[in-house]
Amino acid sequence: MTTTTTFIDTNKLPRVKTPHGEVTEILNNALVGAKNVLGMLRWLQSGETFQTETMDQHQLVYLMEGKGKIRLDDKDYHVAKGAGVYLGPSERADFQAASGASLKLFHLVVPRIPK
Repeated sequence: MTTTTTFIDTNKLPRVKTPHGEVTEILNNALVGAKNVLGMLRWLQSGETFQTETMDQHQLVYLMEGKGKIRLDDKDYHVAKGAGVYLGPSERADFQAASGASLKLFHLVVPRIPK
């Protein structure tokens, strides 16, 4: 088995502006042949929010920079760099950048493993 290391310069990937901040895919089939995983970077400016989709997949969202809040099960958690949340299938969370701050999020989505 041959293994290679692939360097992805995320600064050169195009960001897409959405109503919920900016996003770019950094790990997918087109970039590196990843068939069962999707990795994204998300940027939220002061007051912007991002809501994960409720899906039949696992999600991990890690706060790389900034501060804000994560809303889980109708409860707010004030968070800063290094915080993260794992969401199982059918779970969701809301992320919001704090007033005067921004967030950079790493968002990973992987399928449910068949039984």
